[in-house]
Order: sequence, then structure tokens, then C-alpha cells
Amino acid sequence: MLTSEQITIKKNEIKEDGFTVIENVFNRNEVEQLVTMIENEDHSRDTFRRSSDLFAIRQIIKEIPAIYTIIFNDNLKDVISKLLGADHFIVKSIYFDKPATSNWYVSYHQDLTISVLEKIDSEGFSNWTVKHNQYAVQPPLEILENIVTIRIHLDDTDAENGALNIIPGSHNKGIYRPETIDWTMEQDKNCPVPEGGIMIMKPLLLHSSKRTSNNKRRRVIHIEFSNIELANNLCWAERF
Repeated sequence: MLTSEQITIKKNEIKEDGFTVIENVFNRNEVEQLVTMIENEDHSRDTFRRSSDLFAIRQIIKEIPAIYTIIFNDNLKDVISKLLGADHFIVKSIYFDKPATSNWYVSYHQDLTISVLEKIDSEGFSNWTVKHNQYAVQPPLEILENIVTIRIHLDDTDAENGALNIIPGSHNKGIYRPETIDWTMEQDKNCPVPEGGIMIMKPLLLHSSKRTSNNKRRRVIHIEFSNIELANNLCWAERF
């Protein structure tokens, strides 16, 4: 799918800017299959969260195992192999559906936690929380820097229905608190992604999402990857 020239460009974008967008990873039929599988599931389970502004499924690949084969089509496997490396594995998966009338606004932030099977006090791991029997913790910086997120877009997404706004290069600044952003030095950028396309990003990239203003949905499958095993008997909750 990707030429050698494109691979070089995309790798540099991820390294320098913290993100890249690749179109046409999934065709219309594959997108429709993914949507149908999600809509046909029992939405009453604990890992399914619904409100007027958001519908989310935690651990979507564990909750809907049949979805794996469609997600990991030849195109996506090619992208992962060439841009991330064949040794990378899944460590988290979430589905987000931002409805057409959503007022859900997410301010600038970094993704600073990982999901683990159980709480084991370990050096460098802090800010433990638990939701729906799922432990989350902020790991050492080197683990956060290693993670790569792939966001699969099931709708055409732009600034009016929740395409991410990001601050290019902010992933290279360690833990970057939003309240300390110097807007005289930083410039944000909107990242539109077409249906069937993907956005690859580093979780430490500062990102936000505006309220929906065009009456269009924004459905995204968010998958995080790493190639680092955790120490001190800590285990990734969703390693796959």
C-alpha cells in the first residue's frame, strides 16, 4: 500500500509532528461491516457507555472479537508493519461515537494512562484509578513515549464534527500540562480524516476535540500499540 517514499514521509511526520493521516485504508464495504457489527451488539454491558453526547465501548476488540479480522485487513497490517514494526501489539482499544447533536467538548490534553490487569505498586507508576473493574495508571515517561495510537475513522471527519485539533511537536516535550501552553510559541492544527482513513498519533501529542456543529456523526475505533512488556509482574489489560 505504501511506497518507500511514503513510508519515509510518514515516519518523519510521526517523529517530528506526532501524527500522520493515511486515506483509503478501509473501503466502504469494510466500514459498513464494522458499523453493523458494533450496532448489532448488546449495548447493555458494563463496558458500553452511552449518554446524549457520547457512546463508547471500552475494550472493543475483547467485547466484539469478530471485529478483529475486519480491522486488521491487509492495508492496516501493511501500515503497522512498515510504520510501527511487526513486534508491536495491542494494549488498548476503544470505540467512540460522537452523535450528530453532541455538545461533547474535550479540551487540550495528553493521554497519560495505560490499562493494566491488576494494581501492583511499582516504581514510576502513579495516579492509580479503577473504573468498571479496569485499572488505569500513569506509567514512566519512556512507556508513554513508546505507545502509538491508530484511530480508524468510520465517518468523514473535519473540524465541524470532532476531527482532532493538535499541537504539532508537543509529544516531544514530555509531560506538557495544558495550562502551561504558551500560545505565542505554539500553533494548533486541525486534522480532518475521511471515512475509511486512519490517523496515527503519539498519545503525548496535545490534542482536543470541539463540539459538533454540522449535524454529522464522528465514529472512531481507537487502538493503542506498544512493543514494551511491563515490569514487576504488571500486565497490559488488553494485550493482544
